[in-house]
Amino acid sequence: MAALCLAACACTAVPARAQTLQVLHWWKSASERKAVDLVAQRLGEQQVGWHDSMVPSGSGVGAGIVLRSRMLAKDAPEVAQLNGSVIRDWARLHLLLELDTVAAAGNWKQLLLPAVASTIEYDGHVYAAPLGVHRINTLFYNRKVLQRLGLPVPATWSEFEQVAAKLQRAGIVPLAQSSEPWQVTTLFETMVLAEGVDLYRGLFQRRDTAAYSDPRLATALLRLRATKRWMGRPIQERKWADGVVDVADGRAAMMVMGDWAKGELIERGLAVDVDFGCAAAPGTARYHLYNVDTLSMLGTRPEARAAQEKLAALALSPAVQADYNRIKGSIPVLRQPALAKMDACARASWTLFNSGAAAQVPSLVHRMATDEMVRDAIVTEVHRFFLDDSIPVADTQRRLGTIARTFIKTK
Repeated sequence: MAALCLAACACTAVPARAQTLQVLHWWKSASERKAVDLVAQRLGEQQVGWHDSMVPSGSGVGAGIVLRSRMLAKDAPEVAQLNGSVIRDWARLHLLLELDTVAAAGNWKQLLLPAVASTIEYDGHVYAAPLGVHRINTLFYNRKVLQRLGLPVPATWSEFEQVAAKLQRAGIVPLAQSSEPWQVTTLFETMVLAEGVDLYRGLFQRRDTAAYSDPRLATALLRLRATKRWMGRPIQERKWADGVVDVADGRAAMMVMGDWAKGELIERGLAVDVDFGCAAAPGTARYHLYNVDTLSMLGTRPEARAAQEKLAALALSPAVQADYNRIKGSIPVLRQPALAKMDACARASWTLFNSGAAAQVPSLVHRMATDEMVRDAIVTEVHRFFLDDSIPVADTQRRLGTIARTFIKTK
C-alpha cells in the first residue's frame, strides 16, 4: 500500500481531450449499459465527455485490481466506481478528490438519505457521488410459472422447500443460481439474515468471535448446501444475467439476487407484476440488505477537477436519479424522490430503506459491511464450503472465526 501511495502521488493520467473524463466501472449487462449511457449522455449535455472504461470481468474485484494496476502504471482514470468500504480505503491514501464544495452547494446533507450520506464520507469529508441503492435480499419469480402451477410466493425457507419440490416435479428449475463465488455468498448472506439480524450484524459488521460458533450460522451453511438440489445440474459458474434469462424464459422459476436483476428483466421486455414479481428473500421481509452505487473522483489530475465536479453534481440531480434508477433497477438516494416514477418493487424497497437504521443491513458481499480483505476471505471460505460437500460445517465455522480474529478492524 505504501508503494501504491508513493506511485499514485507522483502519477499523472494519460492526456485526455479537454473536458473528457475516463470512467472505470464494472457495469456490463444490457440494462447496466443503458443506465451508464444515460448518465454519459446527460454529462455530454454539460460539455463534458464520458470516456468509457468498462472492466470486462463485470466484477468489483476485477475492477479493483485494474484500478490499482493503473495507478501504479501512472495511468489513472479520472473517475472510478468504488463502493462501500473501498471508498474509505482509497480516501485514507489521499487518492480521492474531496467533494465537499459540491456537496455543500447541492445541500447533500439534507438531500441524501442518512445511510447513503454516511457511506460516502470519511474523516469528515465527502469522497463519492451516490447514484442509487440496491436491495440485495430480493426474490424474483416468474409470475406465470407460479400461477400456472398454483404455487404461492414463498415467504420462508420452509415454504420455499415445498414450492421447489413441486416445481422440480413439473420439470422447472426452482432456483436459478451460479457457482460464481460472489453469487454463492450473496445467497448465503440472505440465509444468514433469515436466521436473525443480530447474528448477521455480529458476524459481518461487529465481527464478534462468539457469533461464529452460533448454531444459527451452522443452520445457514447447511441450508446453503442443501439448496443445491433445487439449482439444476450441473451448477455452472456463469454471469448473473444468464440466470435472469432463465427466469425470464420460464426455465427457472425463482432467483435470489440484488434488484439489478429487475433492470435486466425489464430490459428484456418483461413487466413488473405482470410477467415477474419481486419479494423479500425468504425470512428477510423486515430488512433491506443493501449496497450503494457510487462514483469517486481520482485526485491525480487537478485540471480535471471542474469536469469531475460537474459529474458529481449531475449524479444527484432529480432527473438523473429518477431515470438512472428506473433503468438500473435500484432506488434513488434521495429523501424525497419522485415516487410516482417508481414501480411497485422500487416503492416497496425505498419505503423500507427509508424506515430507518433498524431495517437497513449493509451487504457483506457488496462491500458495505466490513473491510475488503475480510470480505474476500469470507467469500472464499463460503464458496469452498458450497462446492465441497465433504467439508464439515464445524470446520467452516472455525475458519470463518479465524478470519474475524485475524484481521484488524479499520474505521
